[in-house]
Amino acid sequence: MTELDPVIHTPARLRIMTALNEALEDGDEIAFPALQKLLDMTAGNLTSHLAKLEDAGYIVVAKTFAGRKPVTRVAMTPAGRGAFRAYRTALLDILGGSR
Repeated sequence: MTELDPVIHTPARLRIMTALNEALEDGDEIAFPALQKLLDMTAGNLTSHLAKLEDAGYIVVAKTFAGRKPVTRVAMTPAGRGAFRAYRTALLDILGGSR
């Protein structure tokens, strides 16, 4: 039986990875507030799930400043894209669907 990546399989993290995969091209990033709005998640919930994905190497969270205002940006790593593709393939195999 095909195993699903437990890091991605959590519903909130699956939503995050799906949104990043769909919304961003390779090398692109999204501002934290835009991702939060897109996913309709609280800041604390999103932050905790992003930390798990970052620990796995699936995303990069970069904190910078625009003037004196802090800006947090999120990007999917090549490893994250690969893990998401593998997750999707495994899920479709389990469901008996096409890729």
